Amino acid sequence: MTLGQILDLAIKIGMQADPRTEKEVLKQLKRIKSNFSKLSPKEREYYPKEKLTNPYPDSLIHSGNPQKKIKKILMTIDVTEAKLLVARELGADAVIAHHPLGKSLALLGDAMKLQFYLYEKYGVPINIIEGINRKKIEEVKRSIHPGNHYLTVDTAKIISANLMNVHTPADNLVYNFLENRIKASKLIFVKDILKMLYEIPEYQEAAKRGSPPKLFAGSGKNHCGKVIASEITGGTDGGSKIYPHLANVGIGSVISMHQSEGHTKEAEKSFINVVVASHIASDSLGMNLFADELEKRGIEIIPTGGFIRVSRIKNKVGETINPV
Repeated sequence: MTLGQILDLAIKIGMQADPRTEKEVLKQLKRIKSNFSKLSPKEREYYPKEKLTNPYPDSLIHSGNPQKKIKKILMTIDVTEAKLLVARELGADAVIAHHPLGKSLALLGDAMKLQFYLYEKYGVPINIIEGINRKKIEEVKRSIHPGNHYLTVDTAKIISANLMNVHTPADNLVYNFLENRIKASKLIFVKDILKMLYEIPEYQEAAKRGSPPKLFAGSGKNHCGKVIASEITGGTDGGSKIYPHLANVGIGSVISMHQSEGHTKEAEKSFINVVVASHIASDSLGMNLFADELEKRGIEIIPTGGFIRVSRIKNKVGETINPV
């Protein structure tokens, strides 16, 4: 596969696992293109063109030739300049990170609009979600704005390294995976949610590494009610004022990747149970589901940078490649 084909595959499987339908995703792209056409020539000059064709602007190729044939990949949760050199030392053709960097980090706020449709799916009116999350999106954009986004990207370009990241598409895969697990499991109490997560190899390994799935709000003895994995995808945390509205539509428990203290307190006020499923283990799960698709196509994966590699391809089901 080429580097460009790998990104295309990430977008394709990300759309298949998206909380929105493919039709809704394509409608969003159409609206973006329509708004772009109305901009002045000067505004169009500086507009991030990736947003016109990629529904996940937090996932991009940052360095290298999209036509470059890739046979071996160094896959990591976060990429540093040192990892670029490790990749070269090990003969990897490309580095694929999970977390955004460069322009994909600068555009992270745009990926958060997915949350509007995610919560609408559970019955929360979209006008309420927009009111809550638009403020949060602007907060995220302001917090990201002063960062040195191109620190690693510039190094990749200097040494001609192929570098890309896959963020929301991988998170969508985790979301879809956990939602299917929730539907297939008989969850009565909150402790059953934790038990379900402990059946997944990535979370088992995370527990061995000191970061197990944890109950942040509520009690393991509580009835879990309706369980959703709403805080797994959508760029990053949404607005903390969402919890009373989730309670109003019958949600009892939320599975999250990570959660700030402010979010936890707001969830407690609405009697929403919150299980945090370990951030890096969740990121690893999404990247594993993507890595398996690459392995099926003959690409070798070298895991590093906190990435817990668990293969689910034939003859390797549930095998942890790099345990502690």
